[in-house]
This record gives sequence, structure tokens and C-alpha cells, in this order.
Amino acid sequence: MLKQRIITAIILAPLALFAILFLPIEYFKVAVAGVVFLGAYEWANMSGITIRIFKGWFAAFIAVLCGLLIYFVDAEDIWVQGELNPLFSFILLIASVWWTLSLLMIIVYPKYSGFWKTSKPIRAAFGVLTLIPTWVAVVSLRTSLYDVDPFYGASLLFYVLGIVWAADIGAFFVGVKFGKHKLRPNVSPGKTLEGLLGGVMASLAIIAFAALHYQVDPSRIWLHVVIGGITVGVSALGDLNESMFKRCAGMKDSGKLLPGHGGVMDRIDSLTAAFPVFAFCYVVWMA
Repeated sequence: MLKQRIITAIILAPLALFAILFLPIEYFKVAVAGVVFLGAYEWANMSGITIRIFKGWFAAFIAVLCGLLIYFVDAEDIWVQGELNPLFSFILLIASVWWTLSLLMIIVYPKYSGFWKTSKPIRAAFGVLTLIPTWVAVVSLRTSLYDVDPFYGASLLFYVLGIVWAADIGAFFVGVKFGKHKLRPNVSPGKTLEGLLGGVMASLAIIAFAALHYQVDPSRIWLHVVIGGITVGVSALGDLNESMFKRCAGMKDSGKLLPGHGGVMDRIDSLTAAFPVFAFCYVVWMA
């Protein structure tokens, strides 16, 4: 299993690095849509959709939505005079509302879950609210200030990836060593409060480095830290959200596409929350 995980990571990491740094924006948008398409197929499983053709239709629906956004919003129109496209901004706002609702659902789970737990259409709709904003957020961040510095947006993506991965690593080791108080045992028995705090502490190093790299005004460092902290916290929410839906569907992994890692959603669950919420905060307070 470990060997498979290492081999998969060795193959995927350079591909992701190349896509973020070197793909032209139009191709980058399509590549991200491809990842979202694969995630949508797995989300259909978590929604309780078991017939393959219906899972394919749901994934195709998500791909069509991404395609419409690609067609109607050109790369140069995503940001105009420092303002994000109104449609993209609205989608990020909806995503922030969705993740607030998701937090409430996780806190009370399994209470009050009857209205959505037994409804495949509602669970599938939650997938739309999760995956489409992820595409919008990644594309919005990648194209930020692109005309000034083609790699500035890439650095924003790496920033989010860095703090989320640091949080995951910190949470794992601190949770294994000191974890005693379960975070939400009804949703994900392995997550602990100590692990969450350890993840937040580990991510602070990346947040501090980014503050120096972007030469943040001292009077705004607190805002930088708060948004970084929110991003880390909501990344844990994304993990718990997927665990909740997998538990409802009786699944251990979202899929088998990535040997040793499970499915695509198992790898990007934290990012589906972190990217949209960070992008929303970036648009409102940092851009």
C-alpha cells in the first residue's frame, strides 16, 4: 500500500506542478474541469447513485457547467480592473454559504439529516455546490494579476496547497501522538481536536512565510493570519463533509482511481472547501 501511494504521488505531483505553472490559462481551465469531472463521478457514488450510466450523466452535467463557464467567461474577463467577474463572485458567495450550512450539518449529524440522507437528488445537489465553486476558485486564483505577473496566481494556489498539506501532516502526527478528544466521532472517528489544533499550528509556518513573501503591510498581518486560519479550519470541514457523505453511502473510499490513495475526492476533499472559501476571502479583503 505504501509503495503504491509513493508511486502514485511521484506521478501526480509533477503533473500538478506542470499544470499550475506552465499550462496556458485556457488549457488550465480544461484540466481543472477534468479533475472536477472525475470527482463528480465519485460524488455520484456518495450520493447513492449506483447505476453506472447515471453516474456518468451526473459527471457529464458537472462537466457541462464547467464548459459553459469556460465558454461564456474568457480568461481576460475573469478579472477586470482588479474586480472578479460578477458571476464568479456570486458562485464563491454561494460556496461560502454552503460550507456554513455543511458545518451545521456536521455539528448536528446524525440528527436532522433525514431530509437529505435519503434523497439522492439533494445529495447530488450538494456535489454541485462543492465541485463547481472549486473549479471557479482555482481558476480565479490562478488568473489573479495574470497580466502583471503570470506566476502570481500560481503562488496563491501553492499557498493554499501549502497550508492545507501542512495542516494535514500536523494533524496526523499530533493526532496519533496526543489525540484523545474526538472531533466528530459520528462523522469521522479518527479525527481529534488535538489533531485539528496541531494542524493549525503546523500551517502557521506557511502563513508566516507567505506574509514575508508577499510583503504584507504590518497593519494587515492580522487579517492575513485570520484568513489563513479560516482556510485551514474549513479544509478540515471539507474532509469531514466527505466522510459524512461516504458514511451515508456505506463507503470507505470515494473510488479506486488512485492506487494507494483511494479516489480523487479522497485527495481533494479538503481543497474543495479550502479553495472556494480562501478565494472568497481573497476577493473581499485581499485583492
